[in-house]
Amino acid sequence: MATYKETFASLDRAVLIPFFVIGDPDFDTSLGLVKSAIDAGADVLELGIAFSDPIADGPTIQAADIRAIKSGMTVDRGLEFIKLVTDYKPVPVGLLIYYNLVFQYGTEKFFADFKAAGGSSILIADLSIDDADEVIPAAEKAELETVFMVTPNTRDDRAKIIAEKSTGFIYTVSTLGVTGARSALSDMVKPLIARLKAITDTPVCVGFGISSADQAKQVADAGADGVIIGSKIVKMIENNLGDIAAMTKEISDFIKEVKSAL
Repeated sequence: MATYKETFASLDRAVLIPFFVIGDPDFDTSLGLVKSAIDAGADVLELGIAFSDPIADGPTIQAADIRAIKSGMTVDRGLEFIKLVTDYKPVPVGLLIYYNLVFQYGTEKFFADFKAAGGSSILIADLSIDDADEVIPAAEKAELETVFMVTPNTRDDRAKIIAEKSTGFIYTVSTLGVTGARSALSDMVKPLIARLKAITDTPVCVGFGISSADQAKQVADAGADGVIIGSKIVKMIENNLGDIAAMTKEISDFIKEVKSAL
């Protein structure tokens, strides 16, 4: 499986990274949606394992977590899901998860099992860079790449530390606040991309609030190496819970539209 840097280097545009909550609205439907996203042109996947208290997420992804948990999603089932995805096509898969789930499973075992399932990187949304050394040795042992977050209010000195410890890419939060589709791109994102590009060669991928092909293009034109779109796609699931075919088509068409814009 290609590394993130190999994937980014192989393309002459920004990488498209859709996000899904594993098991939303149920295991089989979710798997079908992710496979369709790959077929529609997703370059990399960002997948989330549902958690009862997802503090970085807004209402849309919180609702998806609830649907997934109610459908029987667990960490073990999540790893099974990832293996089925990477068996379908070995695209890089980043996992967004909360530390409680990793800690309860056993950090070193979780990283090893995720790697065995075909995973590429783990981003622990509620783990500060100050505590990164709690997981970096497990990531290195499992031969996984590391991904950490930078936000618009991250100081340059901390951004440098985050860049140094991120071997995969920097998850760049486009705006203050939680996840969620927004009607306009934050005016914070372009200066933030420029700041990061000035201090590191680590790929910069931007997420939080990107909800249209035009916004994705703006982010790419500002210099981002990748564009992460989550809440917009998850909302399409929520809006079509009674019609899987319509849900699948809307998501596939949207991914194709974004990829064309990039």
